[in-house]
Amino acid sequence: MTDALTQAAQLVDGSQPMTSDALLEWLGERGWACPTIDHPPMFTVDDSKTLRVTPQGQGDIKNLFLRNKKGVMWLVSCHEDRVIDLKALATAVGAGRFSFCSEQRLMHYLGVRPGSVSPLALINDRARVVHFLIDQALLETPTIYLHPLINTRTTMLKTKDLIDFAVAIGHSPRVVRFSEDGVDCAPSPIESIPYE
Repeated sequence: MTDALTQAAQLVDGSQPMTSDALLEWLGERGWACPTIDHPPMFTVDDSKTLRVTPQGQGDIKNLFLRNKKGVMWLVSCHEDRVIDLKALATAVGAGRFSFCSEQRLMHYLGVRPGSVSPLALINDRARVVHFLIDQALLETPTIYLHPLINTRTTMLKTKDLIDFAVAIGHSPRVVRFSEDGVDCAPSPIESIPYE
């Protein structure tokens, strides 16, 4: 690997991001079952639908990595077909205005490349500067399918385990209730998950 590529694959503190294998081992050591499927690269929701490797359902997600003008960052996880009004969401979280984060920022804070974003990448945000927002609709399904730091794998996690993972790494999610008009209310902390 060249020096330029090595530098590009560093977190903001200069350390290396966790690998997919290391993450899956870490999850398993903590008792979170994470069956994983290898597949061709998926960069978009359309790719995911074309190469569908999971049972189609409410647990198929998409993720947006956003920032505001002050550089505050949010990871938003929602159902793959959710249409999000970024202006309404920014207003709901008091962000001012959202824009998508650059590829460099994505690597520096989440340690992944485009197409590989998922809540599991929060494990690389060791300074805990990224805010995690999750779609209320995702909490109504028992299982979520997501990339384990690389877009050539899909991991299945119980929704409760995903929330427990986020809490364990210091990224307790806030729940967003989306509506056809935008966002129903300001994000609220998770109080309970219906599935054990």
